[in-house]
Parts: sequence; structure tokens; C-alpha cells
Amino acid sequence: MRLRGKQHIQSVPGLSTRPTSARVREAIFNIWQFEIAGCRWLDLCAGTGAMGAEALCRNASVVVGIEQSKQACTVVRQNWERMAQPHQQIRVIQADVRRGLDLLADQQFERIYFDPPYASDLYLPTLEVIAQRNRLADTGILAVEHDRSRILPQQVGSLQQLQVRHYGKTAITFYQRELAPAKDIP
Repeated sequence: MRLRGKQHIQSVPGLSTRPTSARVREAIFNIWQFEIAGCRWLDLCAGTGAMGAEALCRNASVVVGIEQSKQACTVVRQNWERMAQPHQQIRVIQADVRRGLDLLADQQFERIYFDPPYASDLYLPTLEVIAQRNRLADTGILAVEHDRSRILPQQVGSLQQLQVRHYGKTAITFYQRELAPAKDIP
């Protein structure tokens, strides 16, 4: 798999991990092209780590990945260690995505990419944990990759759907935090 700057990353052998397609990856990074440098990036269900690796290539300051598979975590760690510059921080957490979110203490991220297995039941419970644990920064955006036929909720806790974009059989649903309106000062 090739990334920006002709960097290559390893993939996980077999069919257990479905990497984000080049078309979707390119679309996401075109949309967020001016938002990645210096940001804190969270890659949920990291798989091969391609999205986090791309964020590293575009100068994200912190890249954290959560992945359940031990084999995939090894590949992600190797890929990210090859990509990371001395000023960038990386962390790979081997855990179920919801448990991994709990392990992040009070950390918030400006960009979150969530790409679970399309047939899984992880979507709503994970969105709820992101909202409850306040993992998305005030100005952050969450992108959820899913099958085009799956409809995600307009709102989950403090997460408000912004838009849905389609790329063939894949859809990306974007969320931001719904912030409380400012109160008048008496």
C-alpha cells in the first residue's frame, strides 16, 4: 500500500483486516488537508494503520491507534515507527475499541477516524463512548467509515452529524461536537 510521498506500509496477512481504500483515504485527506499538521489524531479499529500513517506523513503531532488484533497492532506499530519524525508521538493500544477509549484518560483529539468491520455492531456503542468520554475536541471532527447501506444516527449524545459522503459502496459520516450556546453575562 502506498501513501503520500510514495511511502509504503506493510499490511496484515490474510483477509481479517480490510484497509481503507486509496480512494476514500485520498478523499478524507483532501477534505482535511489544512487540518492535519499539528493535530492529535485517533485511529479507531486501526487495521493496517494506513490512516494514521497518512496523518504522520502530513505532520500530525500525535497519532494514537486502537486495534483489537495483536498481529495488526504489531504491523501498525512497525509502520508508524518508520513514518514518525522525532517531534511526533505515536501510541498503539491493543484492546477492544470501547475499552481502548477508556484507557485514554482525559485525552481529546482534533481528528478521529473510525473504521470498524462493516458488519459489526460497534458503531452506536463506540459513538456513545466517544461522546460520553468527551474524546473529540471542541473543534474536532470525527469521520466514520461504513457500508453505504448503513444509516448512522443524526445525533449521539453530544455528537451531531455534519454530512455523509459516498464513495462507491463506502460512505463516510462526519460528526462534530454540539457545543452549548453561549450564555449572556448578566
